[in-house]
Amino acid sequence: MASSLVVPVIDVQNENFKELWPAMVVAIKTASFVALDTELSGLGNRKSLLAESIEDRYKAICHAARSRSILSLGIACYKKLDQKPADSYLVQVYNLTLLCSEEYIIEPQSVHFLVQHGFDFNKQYGHGIPYCKGNNKGGADDRGVHIRALFTELLRARKPLVLHNGLIDMAFLYQSFYAHLPERLATFTADLSEMFPAGIYDTKYVTEFELRLSASYLEYAYKKCKLDNGRSVDSGTNGPHVHIEFCQYAGHMSTYVDYRESPAVASVEEQTDICQRFSAFGWCPNGTKCPLSHDTDRIIFQDEKNKDDKRKKRKRQREKKRSEGEGSSIFDGSPENKIPNMEVDPEDPPGNQQGTVAEMCPDGLPAMDSDGNTPQSEGKSLATDSKGNSVCDENITTASIDDSRNTKNNTNDGKSEKTNDRSAGIETQKKNADAGTHRAGFDAFMTGYIFAYSCTVIRKEEAGEADKEQEEEEQSWLPTCLNKVYLSGKVAPLNVVKSTFSKSSKAHMQKMEMVWGRRC
Repeated sequence: MASSLVVPVIDVQNENFKELWPAMVVAIKTASFVALDTELSGLGNRKSLLAESIEDRYKAICHAARSRSILSLGIACYKKLDQKPADSYLVQVYNLTLLCSEEYIIEPQSVHFLVQHGFDFNKQYGHGIPYCKGNNKGGADDRGVHIRALFTELLRARKPLVLHNGLIDMAFLYQSFYAHLPERLATFTADLSEMFPAGIYDTKYVTEFELRLSASYLEYAYKKCKLDNGRSVDSGTNGPHVHIEFCQYAGHMSTYVDYRESPAVASVEEQTDICQRFSAFGWCPNGTKCPLSHDTDRIIFQDEKNKDDKRKKRKRQREKKRSEGEGSSIFDGSPENKIPNMEVDPEDPPGNQQGTVAEMCPDGLPAMDSDGNTPQSEGKSLATDSKGNSVCDENITTASIDDSRNTKNNTNDGKSEKTNDRSAGIETQKKNADAGTHRAGFDAFMTGYIFAYSCTVIRKEEAGEADKEQEEEEQSWLPTCLNKVYLSGKVAPLNVVKSTFSKSSKAHMQKMEMVWGRRC
């Protein structure tokens, strides 16, 4: 069974931003892919975000991005390791606390939700990294040590960008750290396709349409992938699985690290009534007052049991048809089709906008389902040098933590029992933080984990024993999911491409000349 993981998340604030800058830039440049996640001050009218017209949705998103702000940014850099078993990654995770220098709207329900889940607004206003939105504000994007320059370094690295339900994330990133959002959606997607030439991947689309999980909100998808990965490791077969390694930080670096525990998915024997709304969407309007269970572990095991029961039922029906001599059954050879999860709960009253936005919001927004960075479940990146060697100075060493090795065992009284020297070091340095509390950095880690696992499973299912060299090529990153962004309530994704009928924005053309020294 999958074990616990303790994920070191480096807490980046205005005071240590300059010190950590070199490590962050190297981590981004040497990563195989970069996963991002945001926590936002609000989204405005939730109903508009789910308009039937995608162009109308985009206008609503633009309004939100121009009037609201990013409160924190999570960056998880996944570096595929050579000289290690296939699909081994060195992961470095950063949580950047940000503070917009301009006026912006922060919604009361956002404040309530964020505070309820541990967000420290005193810390944000006292130590947040300042930034200005729009075009060319707060210093040149390609010079200095500031968040806009870090975003420029991300563009220059030309790495695959991974998000979960990422349309709103991308709009906020564009408006906050790049330029004013263009008026038309086609122009926006044209710009994005050139900004990230290695491709954009949406793990909500991956889990919904490729892995076909029973639910696809972030916490569910991550725990399900982690559980299946652990089963593959424990089976001792050559089945696809990923191995995760972290840098272990010592000395003064340890003061910047927030160790986030990712407990093993625990099977629960006793029967408990599960909240069906939370089970489907990862969000419930009753919150912690709901009398039904919001335990994601229970939900996963119940879904697996239901799926197994349906499979047995279909088998009995096929056998019954054959025994009655009716020839082949309509069930024979039928794929186990699945209706894509809809984020709009049909039972929600029209005035309940929190319910209607369900999973539309990408990781990080209050009053929404768990795919929002902040509002996940109710309870809701490190460096390697140019040669691929870990850039871990005297304060950092590499610690391998995959699903086959326990780092912590939970005792009956809820306290942690150290199992080895590494976990002992982590235990003495670990900050007080409840498992499951929302953090953009940890959500970015979960997003990257889902992508890494999906790449391993889907690639091996489709290619079988593919050539090793071919697996290491960039084309191996889920070509069927390239530049496809999930759209809530739609059966087709948004394609991030530059159409023959659209042009890039002027602001983008100027930025690209600055970023890469040429026009696109």
